[in-house]
Amino acid sequence: MAKLDVIKLNGEKASTVELNDAIWNIEVNEIVLSEAVRLQMASLRQGTHDTKGRSEVSGGGRKPWRQKGTGRARQGSIRAPHWVGGGIVFGPTPRSHSFKMNKKERRLAIKSALSDKLQNKEICVVDSLELTSPKTKEFNNTLNTLNLNGKTLIVTDGENGNVVLASRNMANLHVIEPSSINVLDLVGADNLLIDVASVNKIEEVLK
Repeated sequence: MAKLDVIKLNGEKASTVELNDAIWNIEVNEIVLSEAVRLQMASLRQGTHDTKGRSEVSGGGRKPWRQKGTGRARQGSIRAPHWVGGGIVFGPTPRSHSFKMNKKERRLAIKSALSDKLQNKEICVVDSLELTSPKTKEFNNTLNTLNLNGKTLIVTDGENGNVVLASRNMANLHVIEPSSINVLDLVGADNLLIDVASVNKIEEVLK
């Protein structure tokens, strides 16, 4: 099993934690990982795009001129697709862009994302994320002490309200609970800050 140092919020080493290799140290499956990211991004799309066909555009019920005798090409409606202001042919219509992915594949994608973070040394495990106060400045100093730069994903229990409040005004931080761990957040973060309790909960969910 892979071992990581457990750090206190002041930067001192507290202990070590053993990570389950079947979850945190597998061979990264980039194809499944990419598909999972595409699934999440597709599910976020509203899908409300719409265009009007010739039957939906206002007007065009009358033949613009008689069939014969004018010298011009015959026309049946001023809302035909080739007319300016006419209907759109095969335009987008409201639909859901989401698609299905097997449960095993979704779990494999999360394991691959976690393993990628571990192999690139982008995981910081702390003994606890309980803050004494919800002050952004103090929490920012804590992150600097832990050498966490760039986008950081914080995984902790929802009871740690001070973490949520302290990080709410920082654009490069995102806080989620262990049960909400997902591929898109993991891939989009430069660092993963997680407490020991959340490590155990993730292993319970993914085992």
